[in-house]
Amino acid sequence: MSNQPIQKDKMKKVLRWLSENVAAHPDKRRIELLREAEIRFDLSPRECCFLDENFSHSLGEKSD
Repeated sequence: MSNQPIQKDKMKKVLRWLSENVAAHPDKRRIELLREAEIRFDLSPRECCFLDENFSHSLGEKSD
């Protein structure tokens, strides 16, 4: 795991985007939205791990 710090402003944008897209596309699997966000926002491995650990399970889905 890299020691890159998580960029708070970037993560705020990611979480806002996720929230908007969950509301706009309720039929889309949350894990798909997480993966799309990881690519769209060019997240580091640490940031991806943060999203997976904190949001995929809380949304009732397992990580792929």
